[in-house]
Amino acid sequence: MSRMERRCWWCLLALSCLLQTFSAHSDFYTSIGHMTDLLYTEKDLVTSLKDYITAEENKLKQVKLWAEKMDVLSATAVQDPEGFLGHPVNAFKLMKRLNTEWGDLESLVLKDTTDGFISNLTLQRKHFPTDEDQTGAAKALLRLQDTYRLETNIISTGDLPGVTHKSPMTVEDCFELGKIAYTEVDYYHTELWMEQALKQLDEGEESTVDKVTVLDYLSYAIYQQGELGRPLELTKRLLILDPEHQRANGNLKYFEFQLIKQRKAQAEEAQKEGKGRTKRQTSDASKKKMRFREPVPERKMYEMLCRGEGIKLTPRRQSRLFCRYYNNHSHPKYLLSPVKQEDEWDRPYIVRYHDIISHSEIEKVKELAKPRLRRATVHDPLTGKLTTAQYRVSKSAWLTAFEHPLIDQINQRIEDLTGLEMDTAEQLQVANYGVGGQYEPHFDFGRKDEPDAFKELGTGNRVATWLFYMSDVAAGGATVFPDVGAVVWPKKGTAVFWYNLFPSGEGDYSTRHAACPVLVGNKWVSNKWIHERGQEFRRPCGLNETAR
Repeated sequence: MSRMERRCWWCLLALSCLLQTFSAHSDFYTSIGHMTDLLYTEKDLVTSLKDYITAEENKLKQVKLWAEKMDVLSATAVQDPEGFLGHPVNAFKLMKRLNTEWGDLESLVLKDTTDGFISNLTLQRKHFPTDEDQTGAAKALLRLQDTYRLETNIISTGDLPGVTHKSPMTVEDCFELGKIAYTEVDYYHTELWMEQALKQLDEGEESTVDKVTVLDYLSYAIYQQGELGRPLELTKRLLILDPEHQRANGNLKYFEFQLIKQRKAQAEEAQKEGKGRTKRQTSDASKKKMRFREPVPERKMYEMLCRGEGIKLTPRRQSRLFCRYYNNHSHPKYLLSPVKQEDEWDRPYIVRYHDIISHSEIEKVKELAKPRLRRATVHDPLTGKLTTAQYRVSKSAWLTAFEHPLIDQINQRIEDLTGLEMDTAEQLQVANYGVGGQYEPHFDFGRKDEPDAFKELGTGNRVATWLFYMSDVAAGGATVFPDVGAVVWPKKGTAVFWYNLFPSGEGDYSTRHAACPVLVGNKWVSNKWIHERGQEFRRPCGLNETAR
């Protein structure tokens, strides 16, 4: 066996061992923590690729250029994997590279007889992200764009708030994002990203994607949104570049005919409008008054709060919120060393505990949870079963008190500070959010129309929620309460606590909350859902249905 063959063999053996650590993982895009493994995998691929180039250098000049490009990118990324992947464009491009571009490279290399590199790449491709991952990462970028009202050009240049690894998007990246939106019948985002691809092509960026293809997608996407003028102009521009384009020639005639028809209809409508203008003005005025009284839709309020807008805490109410040293009624453990407690909101009452979990404790919890992270699920009220959902993009793991002393200590800490029984609480849930990770508005407690929500636990409803923030988030990732206009921003080492039920046992519907999409950064949280059973003497039942 030659020296080169031995080297490839050992490389394959080492990589196969590495793959065992995440071969069972799926939905990579739903957890930044798991995606860091892919960066190391990509780095190993580059190393293997460079070995192959050494043996076949004279035949593979094109491949060598690719390897050098990937080597620089991987070296930068591995220095700070979580920070690098905290930029959503980097995460999207990682999905795109591993799912698409490495496959294209494989086809190129297969033109020649190879051993080490192709065997290595073929082996690893079994564990690469899938089309679902690439689509999920693309949808996450589009979700971030909508939630935070980001200009397409801002995302394309990588100039997002709080970024440490700025990553611009190529024409191919923009085109791929637009094409994914097109496949999802999302013509609004197809238009935005095809326009960005065309803009970069017009500015002289070199690309394998040609203007004809971009113009074809762009004109159709705009037409599907009900416009005719712009699709017609774009089709004319396409035909200047490719006069024989069959579909464009057909579209040109169709758009011209429809535009004439539309203008005729508009002229007739204008004549009718002149006759009934007085009645319509009165009607429009009444409609405006009605709209003024309408509440802001939950989705809109949720997105506003995520951007830091629409917060409903008045100065008067703000003046009633305080910070204090808290010992939970002279609890022996906190009598001499009380904790820092801050009022975050008044109705519902939300408190934050500062410096309540240390950095070393956080790292240990993450270490215990990471191998077990699986796509987070939600309770389906129709089937009564747990299922994944697009409105919850994260991975979670459950840690029990008996598997490590630290988890028992954390549970005891929560009990000491809240005065609530932990024996009937659910296990500590650790969650890591992925690209644009979020959890849209939901209740933690079971409503009256879900009588069997926690029946299998036998511990009653979720009376309270305790939420640890285990990382700072550069941008986005707030916990918001749309019904009351409350926002709680993540801060590493702190925890927030609120009651989901009134003392009477009735649900407090003002606690409906959501986790905003992570714009930049890596968000880790852990939470404890505390149940009714065992709280009979710790939080006695109230007679008033909604009294706090």
